[in-house]
Amino acid sequence: MTATRLSSGGSSIDRSRPVSFSFDGRKLQGFEGDTIASALLASDVAVVGRSFKYHRPRGIWGAGVEEPNALVDVGGSVARTPNTRATTELVLDGMIAKSVNASPNAAVDRNAFIDRFSRFIPAAFYYKTFMWPDWHLFEPRIRAVAGLGEVDARWQSPAAAADQINRHCDVLVVGAGPAGLAAAKLAASAGQSVILVDDQHEPGGSLNHRTGEIDGRPATAWAAETIGALSATGHTVLPSTTAFGIYDHNLVGLNQRHGDGRPDTLWRVRPRRIVLATGAIERPLPFANNDLPGIMSADAALVYLRRFAVLVGRRVVVATNNDSAYEVARALAEAGADVTLVDSRKDGTPAVPEGVSLTAGRRVAAARGKMRVEGAVLDEGTLLDADCLVVSGGWTPTIHLFCQARGKLAWSEAQAAFLPGDPVEGMAVAGAAAGAVSLSGVFESAAKAMPGATAAPRSTGVEATGGILAAWPIPDARGRVWIDYQNDVTAKDVELAARENFISVEHLKRYTTLGMATDQGKTSNLVGLALMGAVTGRTVPEVGTTTYRPPFTPVPLASFAGARGGELMSPVRRLPLENVHRARGAVFQEYGGWLRPAHYGGADADADCAIQDEAGRARQSVALFDGSTLGKIEVMGPKAAEFVDFIYYNTMSTLKPGRCRYGFMLSENGVVFDDGILVRLDEYRFVVSCSSSHVASVHARLEEWRQDRFGRDAVYVHNATSEMATLTVSGPNAKKLLATLGLGLSLDDADLPHMAMAEGMFATDPVRVARVSFTGDRSYEVSIRADRAEPLWARMHEAGMAFDAVTIGLEALMILRAEKGYIVIGKDTDGTTLPHDLGVDGPRAKRKGEYVGRRSLFTDVAMPGNRQQLVGLAVARGEEPLATGANAISREGGKLRSQGFVTSSYHSPTMGRPIALGLIERGAARHGEAVDIQHLGMVRRATITGPCAFDPSGERLNA
Repeated sequence: MTATRLSSGGSSIDRSRPVSFSFDGRKLQGFEGDTIASALLASDVAVVGRSFKYHRPRGIWGAGVEEPNALVDVGGSVARTPNTRATTELVLDGMIAKSVNASPNAAVDRNAFIDRFSRFIPAAFYYKTFMWPDWHLFEPRIRAVAGLGEVDARWQSPAAAADQINRHCDVLVVGAGPAGLAAAKLAASAGQSVILVDDQHEPGGSLNHRTGEIDGRPATAWAAETIGALSATGHTVLPSTTAFGIYDHNLVGLNQRHGDGRPDTLWRVRPRRIVLATGAIERPLPFANNDLPGIMSADAALVYLRRFAVLVGRRVVVATNNDSAYEVARALAEAGADVTLVDSRKDGTPAVPEGVSLTAGRRVAAARGKMRVEGAVLDEGTLLDADCLVVSGGWTPTIHLFCQARGKLAWSEAQAAFLPGDPVEGMAVAGAAAGAVSLSGVFESAAKAMPGATAAPRSTGVEATGGILAAWPIPDARGRVWIDYQNDVTAKDVELAARENFISVEHLKRYTTLGMATDQGKTSNLVGLALMGAVTGRTVPEVGTTTYRPPFTPVPLASFAGARGGELMSPVRRLPLENVHRARGAVFQEYGGWLRPAHYGGADADADCAIQDEAGRARQSVALFDGSTLGKIEVMGPKAAEFVDFIYYNTMSTLKPGRCRYGFMLSENGVVFDDGILVRLDEYRFVVSCSSSHVASVHARLEEWRQDRFGRDAVYVHNATSEMATLTVSGPNAKKLLATLGLGLSLDDADLPHMAMAEGMFATDPVRVARVSFTGDRSYEVSIRADRAEPLWARMHEAGMAFDAVTIGLEALMILRAEKGYIVIGKDTDGTTLPHDLGVDGPRAKRKGEYVGRRSLFTDVAMPGNRQQLVGLAVARGEEPLATGANAISREGGKLRSQGFVTSSYHSPTMGRPIALGLIERGAARHGEAVDIQHLGMVRRATITGPCAFDPSGERLNA
């Protein structure tokens, strides 16, 4: 291979702006617009990497995302990134590129000796070799040598935050080649909003390097005009952007590379219609030593010549089985190369280009050379002198997105490729991806992809007309015929898989690692399938294809993460009255994602004393508490009652309008997921008042089950938590205080008993008053529009002065609820706690209908026995509270064993002693029993009691 930069030409480079970079320590020059690959070729760098398994020298094969060989680690003037594909990365001034999987570099690799032992390490050798005596003896070393690029442990700067963009459009066109441009133009002319994406730096696809005329103008001019018109009329054109996957509900993931050191951008697009104009990938030809540096795709050679002014060789053999390589041969000859065209077809070939020598009806049998191509041997034995061998084994349509959308493929014998089969709703395939060969055929398919479109562009000039003579590997062929360049899979490896009965396409993939490299088999999969078919006596469609999984090309993890960090990762949710609380001396802490008052008195106050004082005063008169964080998720619809029955462990459909009921939600495994109050507003409307920290997860859960079992016409779910503030009045004088607010409703116990709800007015604003309690005292939760909460809160404080009201924070509330044995999900429960562990066994024993988690409550592990159950734990007056998380222990057979643990522990100012809750084995049947509690090596004694330590008769609810 003797590649050179021509003195003129190159549509993609700016010769007035040279750039300097290095590769494996060698200083090189390029121009702005060069990719790393084109700049390396211009400097005649033949060996750019080493193969993964055998460390064979590898050169540049392609010019885009299909490249299997040219992976580099980049750094210097750009953010350090491993395993960057040299064919898609623009070279920048000061960039440092290093070959991967090579030590010290690609040209001289001390591990190249491994190739000499290749016969002893064929496909799947590690499955057999390292099983005895124990795989774990070998695993550390094997994992140490795995991988390609290197992550520099010294580079510890955090990755820059990547942008993420969500967008809707009428039509998303994937691929900005001739088919994509035509489809986008037709859609735009029909008044539809268009997003056009292309994985190349310059949209245009094959129009950028293949000749032709469209609507009477040069193809490149027509492409530039079309792109300019789309951008000028408000449509979105995204170059350097790969559509890497299609997900549920037509969600298309796009990864946009910026090429200037900025992190990639992740686009999430939901189009009404998708047009796949993704083109096709040129296949290699199978012959011995077909992995030598200097063997490359014919189309790639044309790209480097016309876009980057790089002539890939001086003595070039062009081997083909189809018409597309003829233009390549002509262009190379016109650029000054000595070109021999080898066409495996005898008949039906196009006219021989001027200056090109044609050998028809022959194929290349082997390549000669060691570190680069030195010649090509034909099947009849002729040796052709060559420093470069460009090949075209046919074209594989790029249909990964079609398959990800559950599209089925159809085999075309005429084109020796899989084509899209039956249409997928909301999706069309156009151009080479649909099997179109000629430019006129491409435009016809683009018009069909846009129903109701006007006339498509017209092409003029010479077009490919001949067919293809399929070129697949021949079983038992002489020499080493490489199928997967990156993972070193040969034809013999595929044959070995067949002999060992790994003939399923999925087994073949995993046994040989065929198609499992970073290029995901873009150039190798179909060739491997054809060989497996030949070995086993099956056709290619009978062998089938593996599953097409996203992403199509590697996507940086920073793109998926986006800007999520700190508050952007876990946004702090704020109370509507935050500033009011701060003005009253609230000390804020984060609880379950909410910024809430822990206590009052200011930052200089003694926190423990302030919390104890708030909890003690709350029992004596009346307490005011901001409970706006409680969930307020509305469930509406004709089947709302049926829905809440299914969601809750308790039966909820029997709840009367205006009444409330406490209940559990369970996970599918029967574990208590959340608890809270359900309020029934009327026959078809409920309010789910879930835990503050679980609002988002409960809302998501309701939506998930609504979609699974109930349609939108039956149930609708609306999260109104942020729309309303909830202000709580609790204590012996709660009713008296509330009566002074003039809410226009009766507070008489007969009209508003415990667990009831009524609606009233505060001034001109409607309010909802629920008589529920999390303290064990008479309590009222008053909900009002969030933006109208401040006047109500001020009026409560004003009225509270006559009753010696105290404003309490969350820490005091935690003491009050623990005195009553009220639980906090996730604190007093864990990932194994079932409802009957908490003393709520009635629904499990009596309910007959289906509800979430029901089946799991009757498994062997759910049966009562040594399950940990909710209890209280008492220690003597004057002792310190038990440590939260401390273990209840027993000694069995001389060994300590945990019987459970302390979940909540406080000093109760009302009772004048410590209180605690815990989960203890068989705790419900062990009330009065003493148990050892161990924490940090210290053992204390506690007595197991009922969870409720204060007012067990519940008289204060109506006091």
